Amino acid sequence: MIGTVNRILLAVAGAVLLAAGVVLLTAVRPLGGRAAPLLSAADRRRYLHAEGWWWWVLIAALVVCLLLALWWLLSQLKRARLRTVAVDTGDGAFAVLRGRALADAVAAEVGALDGVAGCRVVLRGRRGSPALRVGVELEPHAVPADTLAGLAGPVLTHARTSAGLADLPAEARFKVTSHRARRVS
Repeated sequence: MIGTVNRILLAVAGAVLLAAGVVLLTAVRPLGGRAAPLLSAADRRRYLHAEGWWWWVLIAALVVCLLLALWWLLSQLKRARLRTVAVDTGDGAFAVLRGRALADAVAAEVGALDGVAGCRVVLRGRRGSPALRVGVELEPHAVPADTLAGLAGPVLTHARTSAGLADLPAEARFKVTSHRARRVS
C-alpha cells in the first residue's frame, strides 16, 4: 500500500511543480507579469479582512494535509523486515535469533523441495510473534499443491520448533518461471 501512496504523492507533487513552472515561465495570471503584485489592493481588502467560515475550512484543510504528511513520513521510517526474533529458552530468559538467519534457513529448505526454482522469504511482524512471507518460483513441471504441502508441513514445522515458537503464520505466493519452447531440428 505504501508504494501506491508514494506513487500518488510523487504524481501530485510533479503536477504541482510542473504547473508552477509553467506559470512562472510564462508570467501569466495569477502573476500578471513580473512587476505586478500577486494580490491587488482590492483583493487584499476583500480576503484579508473577511470574516466567515472559509478561513476555518482553509485551516482545517491545512491541518489535514499536515497530518497526512506526518503519517507518510512515519510510514517511510517504519522497517518492513523484522530484524530479530525473541526465542524462549525455557528458564524465563529469552535468546535473540536474527531474523535474516531464520528467513535464510526457511528459504534454503523451500529451495530444496522438488520443483522449486527459487525462493525469497521475508520475516515480518513483531519480535514475539513473527510471520513469514514466502515467494516461491516454481519450475514448469512442478505441482503447486505438492510444494504447498511441503512448505506447510515439514518446512514450517521445522522453523517453528527450531525458533521455539508456538505459532508461525506464513503467506505463500507462487509464480511459475517462464520458459521458451525448445527447437527441435
